[in-house]
Amino acid sequence: MRTPIIAGNWKMNKTMAETKAMITELAPKVKDANAEVVLCVPYTDIQTAKRAAKGTNIKIGAENVHWAESGAFTGEVSAAMLKELKCDYVIIGHSERRQYFGETDETVNKRTQAALAAKIRPIVCVGETEEERENGLTEKVLERQIVEGLKGFKSKDFDKIVIAYEPVWAIGTGKTATATDANTTIGYIRHLLAKKFHKSIAEKTRIQYGGSMNVKNCKELMKEEEIDGGLIGGASLKPDDFAFIVNYDK
Repeated sequence: MRTPIIAGNWKMNKTMAETKAMITELAPKVKDANAEVVLCVPYTDIQTAKRAAKGTNIKIGAENVHWAESGAFTGEVSAAMLKELKCDYVIIGHSERRQYFGETDETVNKRTQAALAAKIRPIVCVGETEEERENGLTEKVLERQIVEGLKGFKSKDFDKIVIAYEPVWAIGTGKTATATDANTTIGYIRHLLAKKFHKSIAEKTRIQYGGSMNVKNCKELMKEEEIDGGLIGGASLKPDDFAFIVNYDK
Protein backbone atom coordinates (compact mmCIF):
# COMPACT_ATOMS: atom_id res chain seq x y z
CA MET A 1 0.00 0.00 0.00
CA ARG A 2 1.29 3.44 -0.97
CA THR A 3 0.66 6.14 1.65
CA PRO A 4 -1.18 9.06 0.01
CA ILE A 5 0.65 12.39 0.07
CA ILE A 6 -1.09 15.77 -0.10
CA ALA A 7 1.44 18.57 -0.64
CA GLY A 8 0.73 22.28 -0.83
CA ASN A 9 2.74 24.45 -3.21
CA TRP A 10 2.48 28.03 -1.98
CA LYS A 11 4.46 29.45 -4.91
CA MET A 12 5.33 33.13 -4.25
CA ASN A 13 2.79 33.71 -1.51
CA LYS A 14 2.67 34.44 2.24
CA THR A 15 4.91 36.42 4.56
CA MET A 16 6.42 34.90 7.70
CA ALA A 17 3.56 36.22 9.83
CA GLU A 18 1.01 34.76 7.41
CA THR A 19 2.89 31.47 7.41
CA LYS A 20 2.75 31.17 11.18
CA ALA A 21 -0.95 32.03 11.23
CA MET A 22 -1.78 29.59 8.44
CA ILE A 23 0.00 26.60 10.00
CA THR A 24 -1.34 27.38 13.48
CA GLU A 25 -4.88 27.31 12.08
CA LEU A 26 -4.28 24.31 9.83
CA ALA A 27 -2.55 21.94 12.26
CA PRO A 28 -5.58 20.91 14.36
CA LYS A 29 -7.67 20.44 11.23
CA VAL A 30 -5.30 17.84 9.74
CA LYS A 31 -3.94 16.12 12.86
CA ASP A 32 -5.87 12.90 12.20
CA ALA A 33 -5.15 12.71 8.48
CA ASN A 34 -4.52 9.32 6.89
CA ALA A 35 -2.40 11.03 4.22
CA GLU A 36 1.08 12.49 4.59
CA VAL A 37 0.73 16.28 4.86
CA VAL A 38 3.37 18.57 3.33
CA LEU A 39 3.63 22.32 2.79
CA CYS A 40 6.21 23.56 0.28
CA VAL A 41 6.79 27.22 1.02
CA PRO A 42 8.99 30.13 -0.21
CA TYR A 43 12.58 30.10 1.05
CA THR A 44 11.97 33.04 3.39
CA ASP A 45 9.14 31.14 5.12
CA ILE A 46 10.88 27.80 5.71
CA GLN A 47 12.30 28.54 9.16
CA THR A 48 9.02 30.03 10.36
CA ALA A 49 7.09 27.10 8.90
CA LYS A 50 9.33 24.55 10.61
CA ARG A 51 8.83 26.25 13.97
CA ALA A 52 5.07 26.51 13.51
CA ALA A 53 4.81 22.85 12.41
CA LYS A 54 6.94 21.48 15.25
CA GLY A 55 5.07 18.76 17.12
CA THR A 56 2.48 18.38 14.35
CA ASN A 57 2.15 15.91 11.48
CA ILE A 58 2.85 18.65 8.91
CA LYS A 59 6.13 18.34 7.00
CA ILE A 60 7.79 21.32 5.37
CA GLY A 61 9.40 21.56 1.95
CA ALA A 62 10.97 24.07 -0.42
CA GLU A 63 9.94 24.94 -3.97
CA ASN A 64 13.30 24.51 -5.72
CA VAL A 65 16.93 23.58 -5.12
CA HIS A 66 20.16 24.07 -7.08
CA TRP A 67 22.40 21.15 -8.01
CA ALA A 68 25.70 22.77 -7.04
CA GLU A 69 26.99 22.74 -3.47
CA SER A 70 27.88 26.44 -3.73
CA GLY A 71 29.03 28.99 -6.29
CA ALA A 72 28.12 31.95 -8.46
CA PHE A 73 24.42 31.18 -8.89
CA THR A 74 22.69 34.38 -7.87
CA GLY A 75 19.23 33.79 -6.43
CA GLU A 76 19.61 30.03 -6.03
CA VAL A 77 19.66 27.92 -2.87
CA SER A 78 21.68 24.73 -2.33
CA ALA A 79 20.59 21.41 -0.89
CA ALA A 80 22.98 21.95 2.03
CA MET A 81 21.17 25.19 2.87
CA LEU A 82 17.80 23.41 2.81
CA LYS A 83 19.20 20.55 4.88
CA GLU A 84 20.38 23.04 7.51
CA LEU A 85 16.78 24.29 7.73
CA LYS A 86 15.64 20.66 8.13
CA CYS A 87 13.54 20.66 4.96
CA ASP A 88 11.69 17.40 4.46
CA TYR A 89 10.74 17.81 0.79
CA VAL A 90 11.53 19.94 -2.25
CA ILE A 91 9.57 20.46 -5.47
CA ILE A 92 11.66 19.98 -8.62
CA GLY A 93 10.79 20.69 -12.25
CA HIS A 94 7.48 22.46 -11.69
CA SER A 95 5.94 23.62 -14.97
CA GLU A 96 6.42 27.26 -13.93
CA ARG A 97 10.12 26.61 -13.44
CA ARG A 98 10.24 24.99 -16.88
CA GLN A 99 8.23 27.80 -18.49
CA TYR A 100 9.79 30.88 -16.87
CA PHE A 101 13.24 29.84 -15.66
CA GLY A 102 14.65 27.52 -18.29
CA GLU A 103 14.28 24.25 -16.38
CA THR A 104 15.12 21.20 -18.51
CA ASP A 105 14.97 17.45 -18.00
CA GLU A 106 18.75 17.53 -17.48
CA THR A 107 18.58 20.16 -14.72
CA VAL A 108 15.65 18.30 -13.13
CA ASN A 109 17.90 15.23 -12.95
CA LYS A 110 20.77 17.17 -11.40
CA ARG A 111 18.54 18.91 -8.84
CA THR A 112 16.99 15.56 -7.88
CA GLN A 113 20.45 14.06 -7.37
CA ALA A 114 21.39 16.98 -5.11
CA ALA A 115 18.20 16.65 -3.05
CA LEU A 116 18.64 12.92 -2.52
CA ALA A 117 22.29 13.35 -1.56
CA ALA A 118 21.15 15.77 1.16
CA LYS A 119 18.42 13.32 2.30
CA ILE A 120 15.66 15.66 1.15
CA ARG A 121 12.73 13.96 -0.60
CA PRO A 122 12.13 15.34 -4.11
CA ILE A 123 8.68 15.86 -5.62
CA VAL A 124 9.51 15.62 -9.33
CA CYS A 125 6.97 17.27 -11.62
CA VAL A 126 6.10 16.10 -15.14
CA GLY A 127 3.33 17.07 -17.53
CA GLU A 128 2.35 18.17 -21.00
CA THR A 129 1.23 21.55 -22.36
CA GLU A 130 -2.18 22.09 -23.94
CA GLU A 131 -0.59 22.19 -27.41
CA GLU A 132 1.25 18.92 -26.78
CA ARG A 133 -1.94 17.31 -25.54
CA GLU A 134 -3.96 18.48 -28.56
CA ASN A 135 -1.27 17.10 -30.88
CA GLY A 136 -1.37 13.69 -29.24
CA LEU A 137 2.10 14.05 -27.72
CA THR A 138 1.24 13.49 -24.05
CA GLU A 139 2.81 10.02 -23.82
CA LYS A 140 5.91 11.02 -25.78
CA VAL A 141 6.47 14.09 -23.57
CA LEU A 142 5.97 12.12 -20.36
CA GLU A 143 8.34 9.39 -21.51
CA ARG A 144 11.07 11.93 -22.24
CA GLN A 145 10.57 13.70 -18.91
CA ILE A 146 10.58 10.45 -16.91
CA VAL A 147 13.48 8.79 -18.73
CA GLU A 148 15.73 11.88 -18.79
CA GLY A 149 14.64 13.42 -15.50
CA LEU A 150 15.09 10.21 -13.49
CA LYS A 151 18.00 8.72 -15.40
CA GLY A 152 20.58 6.94 -13.27
CA PHE A 153 18.53 6.49 -10.12
CA LYS A 154 18.42 3.18 -8.29
CA SER A 155 15.57 1.31 -6.66
CA LYS A 156 16.37 2.66 -3.19
CA ASP A 157 16.15 6.22 -4.54
CA PHE A 158 12.56 5.65 -5.57
CA ASP A 159 11.68 4.97 -1.93
CA LYS A 160 12.11 8.73 -1.49
CA ILE A 161 11.08 10.16 -4.89
CA VAL A 162 7.51 11.36 -5.38
CA ILE A 163 6.28 12.12 -8.90
CA ALA A 164 3.65 14.79 -9.52
CA TYR A 165 1.74 14.65 -12.80
CA GLU A 166 0.71 18.22 -13.50
CA PRO A 167 -0.83 18.82 -16.92
CA VAL A 168 0.44 22.32 -17.69
CA TRP A 169 -2.90 23.32 -19.19
CA ALA A 170 -4.55 22.73 -15.81
CA ILE A 171 -2.12 24.71 -13.62
CA GLY A 172 -3.79 27.78 -12.15
CA THR A 173 -6.39 27.80 -14.92
CA GLY A 174 -9.28 26.22 -13.06
CA LYS A 175 -9.30 23.47 -15.70
CA THR A 176 -8.72 19.93 -14.56
CA ALA A 177 -8.47 16.55 -16.17
CA THR A 178 -11.40 14.24 -15.49
CA ALA A 179 -10.71 11.73 -12.75
CA THR A 180 -10.66 8.97 -15.37
CA ASP A 181 -8.22 10.86 -17.63
CA ALA A 182 -5.93 11.71 -14.70
CA ASN A 183 -5.97 8.09 -13.54
CA THR A 184 -5.23 6.81 -17.05
CA THR A 185 -2.29 9.18 -17.52
CA ILE A 186 -0.83 8.43 -14.10
CA GLY A 187 -1.27 4.75 -14.93
CA TYR A 188 0.80 5.37 -18.05
CA ILE A 189 3.52 7.00 -15.93
CA ARG A 190 3.51 3.91 -13.72
CA HIS A 191 3.78 1.77 -16.86
CA LEU A 192 6.82 3.83 -17.91
CA LEU A 193 8.46 3.30 -14.53
CA ALA A 194 7.99 -0.45 -14.88
CA LYS A 195 9.23 -0.47 -18.46
CA LYS A 196 12.24 1.84 -18.04
CA PHE A 197 13.25 0.93 -14.47
CA HIS A 198 11.52 -2.04 -12.81
CA LYS A 199 8.05 -3.29 -11.93
CA SER A 200 8.82 -3.02 -8.20
CA ILE A 201 9.70 0.66 -8.67
CA ALA A 202 6.42 1.31 -10.47
CA GLU A 203 4.47 -0.36 -7.68
CA LYS A 204 6.07 1.57 -4.82
CA THR A 205 6.48 5.06 -6.31
CA ARG A 206 3.86 7.55 -5.19
CA ILE A 207 2.40 9.62 -8.04
CA GLN A 208 0.34 12.71 -7.28
CA TYR A 209 -2.08 14.60 -9.46
CA GLY A 210 -1.23 18.30 -9.66
CA GLY A 211 -3.72 19.93 -11.99
CA SER A 212 -6.06 22.21 -10.00
CA MET A 213 -7.15 19.66 -7.39
CA ASN A 214 -9.63 21.41 -5.10
CA VAL A 215 -12.45 20.84 -2.62
CA LYS A 216 -14.91 20.08 -5.42
CA ASN A 217 -12.95 17.36 -7.21
CA CYS A 218 -10.51 15.93 -4.63
CA LYS A 219 -12.71 13.06 -3.47
CA GLU A 220 -13.42 11.93 -7.04
CA LEU A 221 -9.75 12.13 -8.01
CA MET A 222 -8.50 10.39 -4.87
CA LYS A 223 -10.88 7.46 -5.39
CA GLU A 224 -8.90 6.49 -8.49
CA GLU A 225 -6.54 3.55 -8.09
CA GLU A 226 -3.41 5.11 -9.58
CA ILE A 227 -3.61 8.54 -7.90
CA ASP A 228 -1.60 8.67 -4.67
CA GLY A 229 -2.24 12.26 -3.65
CA GLY A 230 -2.22 15.82 -4.87
CA LEU A 231 0.18 18.70 -5.39
CA ILE A 232 -2.11 21.57 -4.45
CA GLY A 233 -1.65 25.17 -5.57
CA GLY A 234 -4.29 27.80 -4.81
CA ALA A 235 -6.30 25.67 -2.38
CA SER A 236 -3.21 25.13 -0.20
CA LEU A 237 -3.25 28.83 0.74
CA LYS A 238 -6.61 28.47 2.53
CA PRO A 239 -6.61 26.42 5.76
CA ASP A 240 -10.18 25.12 5.41
CA ASP A 241 -9.80 24.17 1.75
CA PHE A 242 -6.46 22.46 2.23
CA ALA A 243 -7.72 20.60 5.31
CA PHE A 244 -10.75 19.41 3.35
CA ILE A 245 -8.48 17.97 0.66
CA VAL A 246 -6.14 16.37 3.20
CA ASN A 247 -9.16 14.76 4.86
CA TYR A 248 -10.64 13.65 1.55
CA ASP A 249 -11.43 10.19 2.92
CA LYS A 250 -13.35 11.39 5.97
